Amino acid sequence: MIAARSSIGRAAARASAQTAQRRSAQTVPRFASEEEMKKEAVAQLKARIAKQKEIEAGQHISHAEEVAEMWKWVKLSIFVATPVCVLSVIKDLTLVDHPHRKHGPEPDYMKIRNKEFPWECSDCELFNSECWKKCREEKAAA
Repeated sequence: MIAARSSIGRAAARASAQTAQRRSAQTVPRFASEEEMKKEAVAQLKARIAKQKEIEAGQHISHAEEVAEMWKWVKLSIFVATPVCVLSVIKDLTLVDHPHRKHGPEPDYMKIRNKEFPWECSDCELFNSECWKKCREEKAAA
């Protein structure tokens, strides 16, 4: 029975050792009285808390600094990004040709349709005004 308890104790010690190895800050208790180990644990916790407070105190940014940073990016957006967008729109509207479909009859492979369009001139595309005019003239003549 004592052997079973000691094997269970060893398995628990191995499991706790494995979890302790995953921690970034390991502490190994010294073989001392329970009071001394508690005092050491409390001292380590206080040291960690002090270190964390020191880190937070060094990285704190005041409200005024946050507002100044925000206005810096607002000004940057207004004075840099807006002119770039306006100039790119002007360039696109004035300098770049907007290609349209070539005038004239299309090759047969460009007009493949599985079914007719659902409007009165079933061979015309919706915004092809020349085709619509011809279709209406043909229907009026017929």
